[in-house]
Amino acid sequence: MSMERENRSNPLDHAGKHPTLRKAFVASLPVMAGYFALGTAFGILLAKETGHKPLWALFMSITMYAGSMQFVGVELLATQASLISTVLMTFMVNARHLLYGITLLEKYRGRGKYKPYLLFGMTDETFALAVKDPPAGVDKPKYYFCITLLDHIYWIIGTTCGTAIGGLLREFNTEGIDFAMTALFVTIFVEQMMKKENRPLGAIGIVASIACVLLLGPEDFLIPAMLVLTVLLAIYGLADARLHPERAGEEAADRETAPEGRKGGDR
Repeated sequence: MSMERENRSNPLDHAGKHPTLRKAFVASLPVMAGYFALGTAFGILLAKETGHKPLWALFMSITMYAGSMQFVGVELLATQASLISTVLMTFMVNARHLLYGITLLEKYRGRGKYKPYLLFGMTDETFALAVKDPPAGVDKPKYYFCITLLDHIYWIIGTTCGTAIGGLLREFNTEGIDFAMTALFVTIFVEQMMKKENRPLGAIGIVASIACVLLLGPEDFLIPAMLVLTVLLAIYGLADARLHPERAGEEAADRETAPEGRKGGDR
């Protein structure tokens, strides 16, 4: 019993024997490949456009950890943008996380000590893995934690190495590198739309975004589109819960089996 409690205390202990970390690593391999490439691209941009060293990239990736915003942050640093401009831009770029939070509300409910890091470490790629059902035979709270932690580590390594490489390159044209993040978003979206159950959500996102662009223009549509999507997806979620009450029952059963799920303070 004491050995079991010891193993449960740290999901990174005994990785060769514990299936949770092993399966989380396998599931995150595509993200590792993408983050090494994207992180390297960001690091090169940071080094070439601002002259910052690898230590700065390491600090940004540990504390900021928002891939798309870090790409935008390169331009903000290069132009010495004001604090107000930086705050507004960060909100607009990362407002999509409001939608992620609504989608993962039930999955992350009652996760106890893992919950703060799960919220901090949410990215597009981690979200794409978290919305899927975990493999059989894993501890779900630890699985989500391991997925989040591994993705974070991949990004830190990629950005730090990229900044080091960028500092060594004297003649290098960085034009077009920042499109790598857009390409990744498109890839994630296409992959999600291959699943039939995700297509209604994708349709809502496309229609609402296009409508806001046509009504407000490409410069001013982002925040209104996010607000509209938040409302529409909340309505869709409530309707889906009424049509499929068995899913809510499964989530409740999962929270009851989680060690931290019985603690009322996290509910």
